[in-house]
Amino acid sequence: MSATARLKRLMPTDIRALKGQAPVVVLTAYTTPVAKLADADCDVLLVGDSLGMVLHGLPSTLGVTMDMMILHGQAVMRGSNHALVVIDMPFGSYEESPAQAFRNAARIMAETGAGAVKLEGGVHMAETIAFLVARGIPVMAHIGLTPQAVNTLGGYKVQGKGDDAARLRADANAVAEAGAFSVVLEKVPAGLAGEISRELTIPTIGIGAGVDCDGQVLVIDDMLGLFAEFKPKFVKRYAELGKTAAQAVADYAAEVRARSFPAAEHSFFDEAGK
Repeated sequence: MSATARLKRLMPTDIRALKGQAPVVVLTAYTTPVAKLADADCDVLLVGDSLGMVLHGLPSTLGVTMDMMILHGQAVMRGSNHALVVIDMPFGSYEESPAQAFRNAARIMAETGAGAVKLEGGVHMAETIAFLVARGIPVMAHIGLTPQAVNTLGGYKVQGKGDDAARLRADANAVAEAGAFSVVLEKVPAGLAGEISRELTIPTIGIGAGVDCDGQVLVIDDMLGLFAEFKPKFVKRYAELGKTAAQAVADYAAEVRARSFPAAEHSFFDEAGK
């Protein structure tokens, strides 16, 4: 059997082929255990630079490094065998030039084995996207609210309102024409996101962009209730694992202090029962 025939993992072409078919299911993942939990139900596992805030306590994504993305990308690849793994290119790793972007994207893919990278930006990044795609690096684009540009956007505001809609449409068309296999629309009015989704030939992945996108993505720590610093409007909590874990820690601490843990069933004894 050829190596190609043995492939089980979804590829960027498979995700692109879902346009007009079943909605694309995307969640972030940063670790091997979480990747194992999410892999079977997801089409894409995104190793997002949100890991800087969620896992490392950074105030934004701007401090995330290539080494951090590669380390977590390797962990997610170890924990998955079905979903396409896409890794965010961190701030400063691709904006300077297409050549810089290629060097860093090639390093990410070579050192992790992931199937694609994601980068932020529309019209101004189209040349870079085309450069990468022409050299064998699949790209998921990201427009609308682009967190790496939060300082120039003036905060985490909805993008594409009113006259700004034309800019978002131009960005969407530019990344699609450049060869991106899909595009994330973040914090975009639902009506506009639906119109863009109908216009493009590639899947749109919404986050705070309404139900008419071709797929949806959430940060897994948000939807599981593990990240409690704040809750964006577009997040639905599917569980409150943070509260459950906090109670479990409190119960453990209480039992240790009361000397009720470890009990006999958690202990080892010699033949004399001591």
